[in-house]
Amino acid sequence: MHRILSNTKGDRWIWLIVILLSVISLLAVYSSTGTLAYKRGVGVESILMKHLAMVVGGIALMYISHKLDYRYYAGISKVMMIVTIPLLLYTLVFGSHINNASRWINIPVIGLSFQTSDLAKLALITYLARTLSRKQENIKDVKESFLPIMGSVCLVFILIALANLSTALMLFGVSILLLIIGRISIKQIAVVCVAGFILLMGVLFLGPRRHMYATRVSTFLHPEQAKPDKSFQSDHAKIAIASGGIFGKGPGNSTERNYLPESYSDEIYAIIIEEYGLVGGFALIGIYLFLLYRCIKIVTKAPKAFGALLACGLSFSLTIQAFANMAVAVGLGPVTGVPLPFVSMGGTSILFTSVAFGIILSVSRDIEEPKKVVVGEIRTA
Repeated sequence: MHRILSNTKGDRWIWLIVILLSVISLLAVYSSTGTLAYKRGVGVESILMKHLAMVVGGIALMYISHKLDYRYYAGISKVMMIVTIPLLLYTLVFGSHINNASRWINIPVIGLSFQTSDLAKLALITYLARTLSRKQENIKDVKESFLPIMGSVCLVFILIALANLSTALMLFGVSILLLIIGRISIKQIAVVCVAGFILLMGVLFLGPRRHMYATRVSTFLHPEQAKPDKSFQSDHAKIAIASGGIFGKGPGNSTERNYLPESYSDEIYAIIIEEYGLVGGFALIGIYLFLLYRCIKIVTKAPKAFGALLACGLSFSLTIQAFANMAVAVGLGPVTGVPLPFVSMGGTSILFTSVAFGIILSVSRDIEEPKKVVVGEIRTA
């Protein structure tokens, strides 16, 4: 154990944030899975132990990821994109249907399933960071730089959006941010935005889930006109938040966990506020803001363009997802189905989030350690 701790590098504050989020996750999941345990006919402790195993596995993955030199991720980014595109297509056609959406692929033998959009986020952000850093000398060239970047962003966006629009929109926003930081011209970024808007309209009005999207937006904009079964989730989230008060009901004393769908995942922030009050809710917001602050410091200190773009894309992806989840819980956005990173109960989503944390820490480790020659260092790093 001492050897592992001595070899743990990178930003110490980010490691502390991960530990805090892990503790919060275990407490919240244990408190919010009573109904799920009853439906499955198992004890709450059984579900908690499975979640604990995923959290521990995630931290182990994060440790391994942070030990790898971040420049090697540039080398596998193209491979990740080549693997991701067919997987997204496979998911749309043959993926497991949960909540009327094909978002998951079942992994044989081990009995787990994972959302291909989680892999797509890592793949696209890594690929964009690599491409933007490599093409800085001719970044304004349409054929050499703009078309490959635009094609990758729009292709991944449409493939994810057909099954998971909220994740696709957040990833598109992070991509635009990377394009701005990567010195792509405003005119070219505008073209990407227009293309994205056209694809979005196609998904909203022609996609297989257009009726569900219309209902969610209508329920959000006009809750007084919504049918009770359509606003059930948002109504009970508001009840949980309102009943929590300033200091909350105390750990394990939530009542809305018995009514809220996905109280251990999509709506876990509402349960946290109900049990820990506004104090707990603002504290969690503060943790994610502090995470963003530490990541921005890493970005500003990174000596290489690839490391800066990589850390920037991953950190904004994590924090945007966190605030999107919390916004839905407090009624500031329509229901999206986006989990709270490293807090919501989840299987492989925790593992992919952990890898993202590990890559950010790898960039941070490179800043802290004395400079040394890397054998076979990738030119673009």
